[in-house]
Amino acid sequence: MGKNVAEKLIDSHLVDGEMDVGEEIKLEMDQTLTQDATGTMVMLEFEAMGIPRVQTELSAQYVDHNLIQSDFKNPDDHLFLRSACKKFGVWYSRPGNGVSHPVHQERFGKPGKTLIGSDSHSPAAGAIGMLAIGAGGLDVAMAMAGKPYTINMPEVWGVKLTGELPDWVSAKDVILTMLERHDVDGAVNQIIEYYGPGLDSLDCMDRHVIANMGTELGATSTVFPSDEEVRRFLKRQGREEAFQAIEADEDATYDEHEEIDLSKLEPKIAKPSSPGNVVPVREVEGQEIYQSYVGSSANPGFRDFASAAEIVDDYQVHDRVSFDVNPTSRQILENLMNTGHLQMLTRAGARIHQAGCNGCIGMGQAPATGQISLRTVPRNFPGRSGTKEDAVYLVSPETAAASALTGEITDPRDLEDRFGMEYPNAREPDEISINTDQLVPPSHHRGDGTSADIEGQPMIGSGGAQEEADEVVELTKGPNVVSLPEFETLPQSLDLPVLLKVGDDISTDEIMPAGSRILPYRSNIPKISEFVFEQVDESFFDRAMEYQDNGFAVVGGTNYGQGSSREHAAIAPRWLGTRVKIAKSYARIHRQNLANFGILPLLFKDDESYDSIEQGDTLRFRTLRDQVQAGTDVEVTNADKDETYVVEHDLSERELQMVLEGSQISVVKQEFADAEA
Repeated sequence: MGKNVAEKLIDSHLVDGEMDVGEEIKLEMDQTLTQDATGTMVMLEFEAMGIPRVQTELSAQYVDHNLIQSDFKNPDDHLFLRSACKKFGVWYSRPGNGVSHPVHQERFGKPGKTLIGSDSHSPAAGAIGMLAIGAGGLDVAMAMAGKPYTINMPEVWGVKLTGELPDWVSAKDVILTMLERHDVDGAVNQIIEYYGPGLDSLDCMDRHVIANMGTELGATSTVFPSDEEVRRFLKRQGREEAFQAIEADEDATYDEHEEIDLSKLEPKIAKPSSPGNVVPVREVEGQEIYQSYVGSSANPGFRDFASAAEIVDDYQVHDRVSFDVNPTSRQILENLMNTGHLQMLTRAGARIHQAGCNGCIGMGQAPATGQISLRTVPRNFPGRSGTKEDAVYLVSPETAAASALTGEITDPRDLEDRFGMEYPNAREPDEISINTDQLVPPSHHRGDGTSADIEGQPMIGSGGAQEEADEVVELTKGPNVVSLPEFETLPQSLDLPVLLKVGDDISTDEIMPAGSRILPYRSNIPKISEFVFEQVDESFFDRAMEYQDNGFAVVGGTNYGQGSSREHAAIAPRWLGTRVKIAKSYARIHRQNLANFGILPLLFKDDESYDSIEQGDTLRFRTLRDQVQAGTDVEVTNADKDETYVVEHDLSERELQMVLEGSQISVVKQEFADAEA
């Protein structure tokens, strides 16, 4: 039987296990991607392992999230990351060079390769035929150390695309249609693979939009074939030699199947406060807006900005609207200049920001309280924008630009009648300006005082890497860079108060908020812990500190920990004293992060147990360590209600060892110690 693209990519990197759905497999990782909001912790974790250099074909560190320099913290961390890249052999993308995912696709993406990234939108690389997976930082650090990535074999969900997108409808409307059909947990433990004749009308950055936001469906990854469009993309980027064709066999099958006729799609919009709350734009048009925002890793391509520019060209955006444009890379910004599109935007009243994530992660561009903000970003979780009482809607660049003109939510198809406007259909030119100057390559010491390339990658950029090839690099640690805490092993008995009980679809943004006020403490676990669950319960930190020594439990509903891969949503609660979490189900990455840092992720076997437990109850565990080791069932007594529940865990032997020993780092340290003995 033939293989689909996902199976081919997995099979070619399979280190251990069988490709049977649900079975644990180990995959070799060719590349790693880190960004500054998570990368500082990754570098501290890699340092703790004591390995001198990364063992991957290529590792890249991007500074794209924490660009605001309101004090010393972000600049200090940038210097720390630069020194870590030099020390460990990692490519360094300088602040302002651009968002990790589109820059990586342009400069380093390679069909047939695997990638693991400490950003949940890392599957965007699947747009060009890679198998890319988002994970917690510790899992990425392990991959950098040459360890395979362990995961349960996902189902492969085939989505056949037919037809061609109508005018005023674009790739964002494709993925919003998928979210409208399946919501935020519709693709858990699945890889989504797109194929079919409809691909012919989607360029690689269109595919990037869809692959990027597959994460919002809960998907493990999203893949596209590597076809002639991928060849054209790589040729335009000056890297045609990186191309290889990877397409599904004619007799390939899928575990699930779906079809989308692109010609029947219409503009969509995700209402607050979930990417799955999708309706046609027609249903909400006419509401006044305060902000319209174009950019982010979810709409990073030249056409996304150029289409918006041509829509507003020769007009002024509504005087109530803040029209924010966030270029996703210096290269795209340069090409928008060359084609005149940047001038169109600025003359129309757009506010041009530096190339980076910016408002997508709550770093500036926060909307007014309760006012509608239309954004081409991937997420609209409560408060993520930087405004607690926000009203963020997710839209395409066409809808964002049309609404900026009118001052109200507008179906872009209406521009034909209201302004006599034709659909711009902007596309990136075949000949583009390529900008690599802000990428600092790693030096690779040969022993003869020279620097070599890394796995055939050209030594683009300068940055002094060659001159410093023989230099012993010391890590630059400012006062905000604090060493990783050590966590104790799982005890036999625990009496844990339920410090918080939450409902379904709690995101990591709600567990560990982002934004310019909080993320600068990402390399300081004690400090960032002050903000845990701030979005849900402002008293949580003070209450947690009362129980830090003896520990506490948190109870959750379904899809607990959806969204961002940030492992701070596990490390910070662990530092505060979280020992056990019990939920109806967990999002994949967060569940792994909990195990990585020694928090026991238990599962309710029935809804009645969840309903019975109240915040403030004390949960009593006896012979806990023995029960966890012996099997999946764990007995817990509610001391306040004199009730006993049977809960369970689905930890593999590998994950079980992490929880028992307190963290994955403890396990790895012991492994290295045993190997050296």
